[in-house]
Amino acid sequence: MSSNVYDAIVIGGGHNGLTAGAYFAREGAHTVVLEARHKTGGAADTSAPFADHPDIHVTTYSYVMSLMPPTIIRELKLKQFGYDVTPFGPYFQAFPDGRAITVYADDHQKSYDSIAQFSKRDADTLPKWEEWLKGVSDVLGPLLLRVPPHVGSMKPADLLATLQAAWRTRKLGERGVGDVTRLFTMSVSDLLNDWFESDAIKAMLTVNGVIGTWAGPDEPGTAYVMLHHSIGDVGDGHLGSWGFQQGGMGAVSDSIRGAAEAFGAEIRTDARVKQIIVRGGRAVGVALEDGTELRAPVLVTTVHPKIGFLDLIERHELPADFVWDIERWKTRSGVVKINVAISELPDFVSMPGTDMQAHHTGSVELCLSPAYAERAFQDAHMDRKGSIAPFVDGTIPTTLDKKLAPEGTHVFSMFSQWVPDDWNLEPHREELDAYAKRIFDLYDELAPNFKSSIIDYQVIGPYDMEQELGLIGGNIFHGELSVDQLFHMRPAPGYSDYRTPLRGLYHGSSATHAGGGVNGIPGWQAFRMAKKDRALGKK
Repeated sequence: MSSNVYDAIVIGGGHNGLTAGAYFAREGAHTVVLEARHKTGGAADTSAPFADHPDIHVTTYSYVMSLMPPTIIRELKLKQFGYDVTPFGPYFQAFPDGRAITVYADDHQKSYDSIAQFSKRDADTLPKWEEWLKGVSDVLGPLLLRVPPHVGSMKPADLLATLQAAWRTRKLGERGVGDVTRLFTMSVSDLLNDWFESDAIKAMLTVNGVIGTWAGPDEPGTAYVMLHHSIGDVGDGHLGSWGFQQGGMGAVSDSIRGAAEAFGAEIRTDARVKQIIVRGGRAVGVALEDGTELRAPVLVTTVHPKIGFLDLIERHELPADFVWDIERWKTRSGVVKINVAISELPDFVSMPGTDMQAHHTGSVELCLSPAYAERAFQDAHMDRKGSIAPFVDGTIPTTLDKKLAPEGTHVFSMFSQWVPDDWNLEPHREELDAYAKRIFDLYDELAPNFKSSIIDYQVIGPYDMEQELGLIGGNIFHGELSVDQLFHMRPAPGYSDYRTPLRGLYHGSSATHAGGGVNGIPGWQAFRMAKKDRALGKK
């Protein structure tokens, strides 16, 4: 057999590509995963970016784990290869007036007392809110593991699948269906205003509604984004809350790669695909930039759909309406990732002390109110500048992960928004540095030792994410989680089932259903669909 003839070729060595490759190899298929960069993992990456401090590592892009189904962890034996996630601590937001709000996952009394400083009514309401959200999540969460039906198709099998999907929502009842409708159409601001009165608790919950999204909290549809980040059970066992992977997010990718190679998959880095070879409406292989051609009856693309379908395939090989949909696939961002090495933990006025405390071990937010977040978005959207006061979903993973930095040194991982959505076209180095320093000033107001503790920092903007990772627009989800780009619309009507218009080519990027976050579901589903189609010639 030629060394360049395989049973399955996977394009893209991010976590979804590695997951797909691992499953194909586990099935006994002669499999190769092709990665354009010098390393695998994509956005799930650990690096040492500080030249003067090579012993300090950061989780470069994506920064926390959630939503990976236990089935994938178990079937790929990921824990044997280093998958080790530690649930992190409470949500914490300090305020300039010296107060702070802290919401714990496992201590309801402490959460109650903290919220009651701002509103006793909101403290009483939070358990009801969490119960309501859990009820919706219990029904919608399992849909993350479902293949979306072909809504609108009149084929008997498609009609049956659509009816089955609708039937699964019966547990919600009429009232619950109304609640779900609100979640898919409302702004997170309006939804939270229906439940709470204090900006303190609303600010904390707002963050989950705008993470990675080119929309402020007043935008319709952001309530669903909040739900997407709040689901704790996808019908495959309780997933719990967010957590830190020991050794940073790169260790997640390494664990999947380790599993793939143990099952027999070949991983090639510095192997950029130039073209998907098509013959008679079927994908039959790929051509690499160095001229090498590889052949296989099954291909999976896990790269951004604008790259996978518009750059790698001649457009005349695809249906015109599919090309039209992918050309218009929305993939804006405005995200900036900032990794900061610090010599001591923040000494918050509201929670004094640099010794590690519970509030250091979870989300250390910078979002003072829903209006604060909306203003940050409008700075970028309407005024076309980096936010004057950005919001930040911050974590200090070194409080629970001792592998990233030497004892006594910490890494503050800041996922921030927004800069204009066209900053993916140019580096904007000076503007991004000024943007980061505004964030440092804001944290310093809350913890006056913060700026003096900074050892070094790294600022990663949309341009870097697009150039380094192929994240068009810098969008971490390979496409916005807007209402018109969810479920059966992801990435195009008629192609949400991980199949593509070309026979033999499957789609397992984060632009498919359940994409968004490091969960491996798209890569797993692409494999399952190929197996269902018997594309490997195996029973």
